[in-house]
Amino acid sequence: MIPRAVADPVLTDMVSTVLGMLGSFEAASRRMHPMAIPMLRERLLSEAGRLDTACRHLQERGLPDDDAAGRTLLKAGGLIVEAAGVFGEGRDMTQAFMSVLRSFRKCCQAQEALFALCHEFPAIDRFFLEPGVEVLGRENGVGSPGTGGVIHRIPGQDSYGRGGYSLYVPEAYAPGHVWPLVIALHGGYGHGRDFLWTWLRESRSRGFLLLAPTSSGKTWSLGDIEEDGAAVHRHLDEVCSLYTVDRSRILLTGMSDGGTFALGFGLRRESPAAAVAPVSCVLPPVDLSHAGGRRILWVHGAQDWMFPVARASRACEALSRAGADVRLRIVPDLSHAYPREENDAILKWFDPGAGLFPGAGER
Repeated sequence: MIPRAVADPVLTDMVSTVLGMLGSFEAASRRMHPMAIPMLRERLLSEAGRLDTACRHLQERGLPDDDAAGRTLLKAGGLIVEAAGVFGEGRDMTQAFMSVLRSFRKCCQAQEALFALCHEFPAIDRFFLEPGVEVLGRENGVGSPGTGGVIHRIPGQDSYGRGGYSLYVPEAYAPGHVWPLVIALHGGYGHGRDFLWTWLRESRSRGFLLLAPTSSGKTWSLGDIEEDGAAVHRHLDEVCSLYTVDRSRILLTGMSDGGTFALGFGLRRESPAAAVAPVSCVLPPVDLSHAGGRRILWVHGAQDWMFPVARASRACEALSRAGADVRLRIVPDLSHAYPREENDAILKWFDPGAGLFPGAGER
C-alpha cells in the first residue's frame, strides 16, 4: 500500500510544511530572548504564510467525511498558524513574553494531534524519532497491542488542569522487562502535557518510560519542596504500580523552575532519582547535607538572560563542596530555553545504555 503522503501531492506538501514550521518554532525557542521576540515573530509569520496557503488548498479541495487523518492534519496546521499569529503579541515586553508561552502551547497541541498520525504518514513518524532510528519493537512485534502511547492523568474536566501528570509508554513496552524512567519537569507557567514532547523522541527511540508531572500551582513549590514533592512521589508510585519500572534507573530533569525544583527534590534524602539533570535554572535554598555522592549534570546557556551562567557556576561550586558529583555543561549559543539537542548528552551521561531495548533488565 502506498502511504497517503506519497500518493497525494497536496498531503505531501501539507505534511512537509507542518513539520517544517514545527522545526522553525523549535529553533526559535532555543534563541528566545525578550529583545529577539520581534525578529523571531517576523520570521515565523513569514513562514506561516506558506502553511496557511497549504491549509486553504486542502480545505478548498475538501476532505471526505470519514477522513479523520486528513482533518487531524488540517487541525494541526491551523494550530501552528495560530501559534505564529500569537507569538510576540503585546504592548510591552511582559505581554509579549506571555504570548510566546501561549504560542508554544499551541505547537505542543499540534504535536499531540500529529502524533496520532505516525502510522499514517512516514514523515510524521520520523519527526517523532531520533535521526536514523526505527521505532523499537515494531519490526519484530515486541510489546503488547495498546500498551504504548501517551496517557494523561489530569484532575477535573479541564484538559490543562493542574496537579496531575502525563506519561508516555514506548510502543515496545513489555512487562517482562524492567524499564528506565525519565521524570521531566516543566518551567514556570508550563504544563506536563506540553513538556512531555521535549523528551518524547528519545523515549520512543530508546525505550524508556517518560513521566511529565504538572505543578499544583502556576509554577513549582520552590519555597516548600514537600508540597509538590509529595504529589510527584504519588505519581511515581502509581506509574510503578502499572508498569515495570527500574527504580534504580530514574533520571530527574527539568527546565527553569522545573530544573530548580528538580534540584530541591533530587537532593532530599528520600529522592527516588539516581541522577539529576537540571537545565537553565538556579539552586534553591535547600539543605545540602544529603548532596554527598549525588550525580548532577547541570546544563545552562551562556546567553541565559534570566539566570546568568555565573550563578550556575557558583551553584555547582557549592554543590561540589557539599560532596556532589556535579558537572556543568555550558551551551554557548543557548538563551533561557530548553536545548532539545542536549537530551542525547544527558542520557549518555546518565547511563550509556539508558533505555536501549532490549537492554532493559529482565524482570
